[in-house]
Amino acid sequence: MKTYDVRTHGCQMNVHDSERLAGLLETAGYVDVNSLTERPESADVVVFNTCAVRENADNKLYGNLGQLRPAKLKNPDMQIAVGGCLAQKDRGIIVEKAPWVDVVFGTHNIGSLPALLDRARHNHRAAVEIKESLETFPSTLPTRRDSAYAGWVSISVGCNNTCTFCIVPSLRGTEMDRRPDEVLAEIEALVAQGVIEVTLLGQNVNTYGVEFGDRLAFGRLLRACGDIDGLERVRFTSPHPAAFTDDVITAMAETPNVMPSLHMPLQSGSDRVLKAMRRSYRSARFLGILDTVRQQIPDAAITTDIIVGFPGETEEDFRATLDVVRAARFSSAFTFQYSVRHGTPAATMPDQVPKSVVQERYERLLEVQEEVSWSENRTLEGREVEVLVATGEGRKDRATKRLSGRAGDNRLVHFAVPPGGSEPRPGDVVSVDVTYGAPHHLVADSGLGGGRYAVRRTAGGAAWAALRESGSAKPPVSLGMPWVGSPRIQPSRRHELLPASCPDSPPSDEPPVGSSGSPSGAS
Repeated sequence: MKTYDVRTHGCQMNVHDSERLAGLLETAGYVDVNSLTERPESADVVVFNTCAVRENADNKLYGNLGQLRPAKLKNPDMQIAVGGCLAQKDRGIIVEKAPWVDVVFGTHNIGSLPALLDRARHNHRAAVEIKESLETFPSTLPTRRDSAYAGWVSISVGCNNTCTFCIVPSLRGTEMDRRPDEVLAEIEALVAQGVIEVTLLGQNVNTYGVEFGDRLAFGRLLRACGDIDGLERVRFTSPHPAAFTDDVITAMAETPNVMPSLHMPLQSGSDRVLKAMRRSYRSARFLGILDTVRQQIPDAAITTDIIVGFPGETEEDFRATLDVVRAARFSSAFTFQYSVRHGTPAATMPDQVPKSVVQERYERLLEVQEEVSWSENRTLEGREVEVLVATGEGRKDRATKRLSGRAGDNRLVHFAVPPGGSEPRPGDVVSVDVTYGAPHHLVADSGLGGGRYAVRRTAGGAAWAALRESGSAKPPVSLGMPWVGSPRIQPSRRHELLPASCPDSPPSDEPPVGSSGSPSGAS
């Protein structure tokens, strides 16, 4: 029995790609080493699915490769593969720096992994294969999903924007959109397997559709998700402020299973810095979007990405960012110190900000956002929340005797099961009242005092229980979703998804427009 171990760094798109890598290896006869009760010292194949957004991603990869070298020397038949964005960037340099690596593959050819492993084994030398563009949408690959009740669904890959700090477009390629029929067919297949929550993935989801001529396609897609029986929660990541339109906000507000959560990357609150970043919006436009969202979806929780210390950022620029953070009232923020990425325009810009100044500003930003997050979470005390119970969300659950999951607005909730109360399964939904709003999570112990505590069994919980009964930690490999034959969606919905000018043929040869990249690998 040959074993594998896929180790993932980076954004949600990498997490989903790793599910595909696992599916490919399982189909090739390998077994996930983490599923074994008695594990070998190291797997027969170790795959690193890498990120290249920040400089420490390089250091992390080569550090991990160094740690594996003794195992490789001890077992020369062991194979090490490196894929993802850093592999697309560094290519053969990886083998030069770490000659014990067997396979290097990029973002456009993850389906080649099993063949490359075979080639390296046969030839007794490293197999390095990097493609310059995507030949087949990765949804056609087999997938071993991590969760029985929640799933990722890619609607597009690649990015057409030219943000000066971001290396993602050069590594993921230009935007390629899936047809809405294909997306909905995959969601329907997941729901049939017990999935009750899906997250739509794209580098810039709200430019979805421009490749096949429909600039309103993303809002239409959200509404179509609302027609899928059994699909309880729909999320998406990430949009770009410049392309975020009112029709999407209205679709979110009017489609009950689209959750009231929105990740809207700010990057900077300074208009001067936004221009230098080549972000085609300004702070007033950004705050105007948030106002419109909250007018239609009053309970929306909005998160963001912010970069501190972009080249040329002054104290005045930074204070403008703090002003926008206070005005925006983000429920949380992913904050980053600017990191030079060679190959991006920002890497050679003058006036690089000293590390000590970046650190000081970063700490001030964290302090302001902490105050905002805590204040926002305290307003939820006494409110009812519906929590989708999840595995792995609460690191202290055993010590606190609580369970954890996500509210509809995606806030993390830790809740107590009252004595004698029904214990939910992962994938079930629990209704509780918030008893305390902490800066980074909510506590909902209402059931302990005889207050609200209700468990609703779901298809997701049943799917999790069936897996556990079978002795498996993850769902079985699902085959890819190639598109053949007529559309599976109902004809009555088809006019809502595709414009009259859009035929049932491959996407047009017109170049796609609009998209973006970010420190998190999204917008």
